[in-house]
Amino acid sequence: MTRRMLSLWLGCCLLSALPACGATAEELPIRKAGLWEMKMVRTGSSIPEMTMQHCTDATTDKEMNNSVAPAAKQMCSKQDIRKTATGFASDSVCGVAGMSITSHAEIVGDFNAAYTVKSSSHSEGGPAGMRDTTTTIEAKWLGACKPDQKPGDIVMPGGMKMNVKDMEKLKGLLPSK
Repeated sequence: MTRRMLSLWLGCCLLSALPACGATAEELPIRKAGLWEMKMVRTGSSIPEMTMQHCTDATTDKEMNNSVAPAAKQMCSKQDIRKTATGFASDSVCGVAGMSITSHAEIVGDFNAAYTVKSSSHSEGGPAGMRDTTTTIEAKWLGACKPDQKPGDIVMPGGMKMNVKDMEKLKGLLPSK
């Protein structure tokens, strides 16, 4: 697997973990157990539109929170989630691979059937220079996980399948800051 594909996969895992991530002010609800389809569309980026499926249960979502939240605390000087009239809002300022990324996200829907995450970010530094991107993730619950899936499995475009519990093992393969 190439480093670019691995980085893309890990980034998607982090985005898919968004509903499970805890924060200082609010915690987002745990998603309903089963198979979730997540369609991600980005503008201002070379990453193509993609649809992935994530098999999850309450334990896996909590574990993703426990594994993603500490990394976010290390990388982010600001990470706030608050309840709004329509769902949740998130604001963060993070440093990743020599870039400073400021982002805002609106999360609407419920975590039993469907939710949408709309985020905008401004990046400075790194090889791409200054860039503004928007990302929309539309997630919907499809039902029970498929018989060959276990909680944590993510199936990416092209059939690449990995389990979020393997993310720790892959950290050494990514380029460092």
